[in-house]
Amino acid sequence: MQSFRTEIENPVVEKDILELEKKIALFKNGKIDDEKFRSLRLARGIYGQRQEGVQMIRIKLPYGRVTSSKLNRICDVSEKYSTGRLHITTRQDIQIHYVSIDSTPELWAELDKDDVTIREACGNTVRNVTASETAGIDPNEPFDVTPYADATFRYMLRNPISQEMGRKFKISFSSSDEDTALSYLHDLGFIAKVKQENGEEIRGFKVLLGGGLGSQPRHGDVVYEFLPTDQIIPFIEGVVRIFDRHGERAKRMKARMKFLITNLGVEEFLKLVEEEKLALPFQNYPIDVTEYEAERVLPNPEMPEFTVPTDENYKRWKLTNVLPQKQEGYFSIGVKVHLGDFYLKEARQLAALVKKYASDEIRFTLRQNLLIRDVKEELIPFFYQELEKLGMVDYGYNSVGDITACPGTDTCNLGIASSTGAAAVMEKVILDEYPEFLLNKDLTIKISGCMNACGQHNMASIGFQGMSMKVGKAVLPALQVLLGGATFGDGKGKFSDKVIKVPSKRGPEALRVLLNDFKSGAENNESYAAYYERKGQMYFYEMLKPLASTDNIIDSDFIDWGNDEAYVKAIGVGECAGVVIDLVSTLLLEAREKLAGAEDSLKEEKWSDGIYQTYTSMMNAAKAILTAEGAKTNSYAHIVNEFDKHFTESGKINLPESFSDLVYKIKENQPSQTFALAYYKIAEQVFDAINDFRAKEVHA
Repeated sequence: MQSFRTEIENPVVEKDILELEKKIALFKNGKIDDEKFRSLRLARGIYGQRQEGVQMIRIKLPYGRVTSSKLNRICDVSEKYSTGRLHITTRQDIQIHYVSIDSTPELWAELDKDDVTIREACGNTVRNVTASETAGIDPNEPFDVTPYADATFRYMLRNPISQEMGRKFKISFSSSDEDTALSYLHDLGFIAKVKQENGEEIRGFKVLLGGGLGSQPRHGDVVYEFLPTDQIIPFIEGVVRIFDRHGERAKRMKARMKFLITNLGVEEFLKLVEEEKLALPFQNYPIDVTEYEAERVLPNPEMPEFTVPTDENYKRWKLTNVLPQKQEGYFSIGVKVHLGDFYLKEARQLAALVKKYASDEIRFTLRQNLLIRDVKEELIPFFYQELEKLGMVDYGYNSVGDITACPGTDTCNLGIASSTGAAAVMEKVILDEYPEFLLNKDLTIKISGCMNACGQHNMASIGFQGMSMKVGKAVLPALQVLLGGATFGDGKGKFSDKVIKVPSKRGPEALRVLLNDFKSGAENNESYAAYYERKGQMYFYEMLKPLASTDNIIDSDFIDWGNDEAYVKAIGVGECAGVVIDLVSTLLLEAREKLAGAEDSLKEEKWSDGIYQTYTSMMNAAKAILTAEGAKTNSYAHIVNEFDKHFTESGKINLPESFSDLVYKIKENQPSQTFALAYYKIAEQVFDAINDFRAKEVHA
């Protein structure tokens, strides 16, 4: 495994990879607890699969963009370490499966040759920054959000403020009021806006805070109608810092930011963000887009030989999959990728195609598809011809026949029912029986294998959530039917209602009933959300009630879609939020490592990074000693209060000031060299005092 070290050009990445290699060795030798190791690998995009002994690797692709070189690099890695299948996620990442943990350092090193990372693709971190796949080509956009999404990704990557949060944190950028990046269901969602000031056009964003899906979806609150672009990074940092400090850490199901916002209230949360401003390294953070925009050159390739197709499929494909761009004479082509899965042959030929005849760029989409951009109008027939050779010309891109589904029980530990199997059957139902709906961009169908909503089922017109049903003493796979969700645009959306639960094998029939009813009962141009609202939840419950009955269950109902054997409900330990059981000694070791990291940052004059690493060192040390006492450690803010209560006020541990006063100097001082060095000395004192107390307790 040593050979890859000399091939890593970026010293920061090299340090990351060597640390991973070291921790894998310690874990295999029994020196690191399994739960602690899980936390470390998740923050590096390494996720345990349902199948024992192999990992899923999530490759982080900010706003879904890949060039031909990056895509070829991903293909090389998949061919060498995985199965050759590439899976597009609903957050514009690529996942590969069945990877040995021992191969992950070398895999990461190979990805880095083309500046591709797996860092913070999973775990309690700021996840992939998503954006409208049409950013930069959208005819309705005020400006291209791509460089702003990119700046956010780069600023947050490896940022000390977001390495050990209570839960994951998601950010999106929508290119226009259509809100195709779904701002309202993100922790932070941004929608591009412009306004005029003194005859000058000013760029900014509408900002939504505290949205989320899962078992208890929450619509984000509008906190800014217009936030200038130089303020978005400071605001993001302030929000993440407050979430890190006050967010729940013990009760995983209540640890997302939406619960913190609900508990504190938006006004109080924003007050805390405002109070944090002094501690931020930047009061404003201008994002220079001139270089990015100057490099944006439209392709003008030589014309290849081709014959213009005349068949019906081409006409339908052109109608549903070819999108006009704001650049005159250019179009983008939507490629429908069945369940987000495609393979090396297709991927490599796509890479060659866009490099030679388009802008050398593909964007993976939130609906698990891909978008080829900057295709000259006269080359549209040629692209159809080439895509047809790859079997990638299914029409109905972003339509009702383009079902979104998470991996479900195929590979995910939390999967309860087969989402991919059900989706495959339902797509066939639509294609064979309801082709007229393939032009409908408003009607959406989404399926998740569990309540976690990776398939975004609870914001769909028609959603299905994997569940189970008891029939006597037996259990069969089931689907919860949810209806009426919609994205209205400009940060407004509606979550779907849970209507009824049906056996999985009746899911396609439930879909038929719903589509037949909509076809016959909807008024002219009435959206599904409006139709559902007009008819009401009970109307649909009564309609689907016969399908929910278990009186007429047959043997095949006990076999889930895509399976040959009887259903067994088997749920593993969920890793999407990094469940961690901290041991006292491990936490103290981590505190010491954080101090070492802070020392490195201070030597490099990264004052803000060093200060935050110093702060987390004190938090880890305090959490360790409180854990030993059996005290609650639900949030960092709670840890500070509990430490004073248990140790400072009682005189068990002597500090120059209360722990609260010492720790919260972080928000009372600017991140200067003077403060960074002084704060580090405070942390050393705190660590030594706690470590000494712990040593006496252990040997007492």
